[in-house]
Amino acid sequence: MKTTRYSFMIALVATGLTLSGQTSAVWSPDNGDGTYTNPIIHADYSDPDICRSGDDFYMTSSSFNSVPGLPILHSTDLVNWEIINYAVPSFPGSYYDTPQHGNGVWAPCLRYHEGTFYIYWGDPDRGIYMVKTQDPAGEWSVPVLVKKAYGNIDPSPLWDDDGKVYMVHAFAHSRAGIKSTLQVVELTPEGDEILDKGVIVFDGHANHETIEGPKFYKRNGYYYIFAPAGGVPTGWQLILRSRDVYGPYEEKIVLAQGNTDINGPHQGGMVELDNGETWFVHFQDKEAYGRVVHLEPVKWIDNWPVMGRDPDGDGTGEPVITYQKPGLPKSKTTNPVETDEFNEPNLGLQWQWNANPQPGWYDLKSNNGFLRLNAKSAPDQATNLWMQPNLILQKFPAPAFRNTVKLDAFNLKAGEETGLIIFGRDYASLVVKKSTKGYYLEQRVSSNADKNLPEAVNKSMSLTSPTVYLRSETREGGMTTFHYSLDGQKFTKIGKEFVAREGKWVGAKSGLYALKDKETGTSGYALYDWFTVDNLAK
Repeated sequence: MKTTRYSFMIALVATGLTLSGQTSAVWSPDNGDGTYTNPIIHADYSDPDICRSGDDFYMTSSSFNSVPGLPILHSTDLVNWEIINYAVPSFPGSYYDTPQHGNGVWAPCLRYHEGTFYIYWGDPDRGIYMVKTQDPAGEWSVPVLVKKAYGNIDPSPLWDDDGKVYMVHAFAHSRAGIKSTLQVVELTPEGDEILDKGVIVFDGHANHETIEGPKFYKRNGYYYIFAPAGGVPTGWQLILRSRDVYGPYEEKIVLAQGNTDINGPHQGGMVELDNGETWFVHFQDKEAYGRVVHLEPVKWIDNWPVMGRDPDGDGTGEPVITYQKPGLPKSKTTNPVETDEFNEPNLGLQWQWNANPQPGWYDLKSNNGFLRLNAKSAPDQATNLWMQPNLILQKFPAPAFRNTVKLDAFNLKAGEETGLIIFGRDYASLVVKKSTKGYYLEQRVSSNADKNLPEAVNKSMSLTSPTVYLRSETREGGMTTFHYSLDGQKFTKIGKEFVAREGKWVGAKSGLYALKDKETGTSGYALYDWFTVDNLAK
C-alpha cells in the first residue's frame, strides 16, 4: 500500500513543496520574463556539446564511469532542457563491470550531418569511439573504435565542403606522455576509421598550457578550433583560426572569468540560429556540485567570436549571469528531472549505476510501484562502497536540495543493509542494517573512500519497525545532514554534519544501494516506495 506516500505529499504541499515526476523541482534558469539566469543546468553535465537539427537542439556530456553513458538532452530554446535518452545503455565486454572512476567516457562531441547524429568520445585507455543514430531519442549504434590509441582524447569531427572528413583531438599526459597539443587526422568518408597518422596543428606549451577539449567548425572559409586552456578551475576559452585545415592557426582568447564569479569558463560547444544569433554552452567547475552548464551569447567581429559580455571592448568576453533568452519560440519551463516515484516499468533517466548494470540488481515489476534493490556482496578487499558496482546514483541538482525516501527493509536478511548515500571521494550514508536481533539505523561516513579507508559509524540506534523514512539535506557549499522519521511527518536529525566532496572528475551524487556481507546464499532485498528531491532554502 502507498497511502503513506500521499499523506507525505500533502505535508509537502503544505510547506510549499511538491513531488514532481516531470521536471526539476529545485532548479529553473528561465525567469519567465524573456530572460534566463546561468547556470542553465545546475548539475554535473561535464564537457557539454550541442548540435541543432531544425527547431530542435541536443546536448550530451561526459559520463566517465557512470552507466548508462552519454546522456542525451533536448531543448527547443537552449535554456530549458530535459534528458530524453542515453546513447550507450551499457558497454560491451567486462571492462565496465568494475567501477572505472575517472576513466571511461571523456569529453564527447555531438554532431548532426546529413540526417545522422554522431557522437565521438575519447576513452583514455582504449581510444576514440563513435556511435550514431537517425533518432537521438531512439536506439544508437554499437560503439565503433575509430582510432585505437592510448591517451587520445576529446575528439571532434568536421565534414568539409569537398567531402573529406577530419578530426581534431587532444592528448592525456597521464597516458600519452604529452599534453597541451592538438592533432588533426583525416577520417574515412563514413567517419569510422582514421586514414593517416595525423598532424600536430597547435602547441600550447608557451601560452596556453593544458589546451584540451577542442571543437572543430568551419565558417566563412575559416577553420575554427574552439578549445579551453589553462586548466579546469582557472582557465579560459581559446579560439584558433586558419584558412587551411592543417594551419598555421591564429589564436585569440575570447572568454575568461573577468570580473565575475564564474571561474575558468571551460569547454563546450557552439550553435548558430536562422536569425543570425550564435550561442555557446560551456561548463564551470563547482567542486562537489560538479561541472554545471552555462549559456553565453556570441557576437562575430572580424570573423572572431566574442563570447558573453565584453565591457572593455578588448575582444575577450566574460560570462553573463542574467541575459535575454535566444530568439526562439517560447518553450515549456523544464530542467532535468530528479524525483522518481518508481511507478513506471523503467528507471527514470536521472539514474546511473556505478558500473555496468547486471541482471538481478533491481526490479520494478515484482512489487508494483516500488524499486526493489537486491542485496549484492562487496568486491574482495573492499572496506567501503567506492568500488561497489550496484550503487544507483543521480547528480546534485542545485546548490540546496533535500532527498527523501520511504524504505521498507522487512525483506533484508541478517547481515544485509541498504540506505541513502551522498557519494564522492568522501561519502556519507544513512543505513538500515538487519541483524539476528532486529533492525538498526546507522549514520556513517567514509573519508578518502578512494583510498579504500574503512567507514566510521557516527551514530547507531535500533529500530522498532523496518519501515522508515530517510532524508538528506544539502545546503550551499555541500554541507549535508541526515534525518529519519517513522511516520513521514516528524523528522529527527541523526549523526554529524558532512561536507560533500566530488568524485574522480565528477560531482558528488545522491543515491541508494543494497549490500550483503557474503557471496553465498539467496539475497534479501529492500523496497523503495519513492525518491523525492525538493527545494531547500539556503
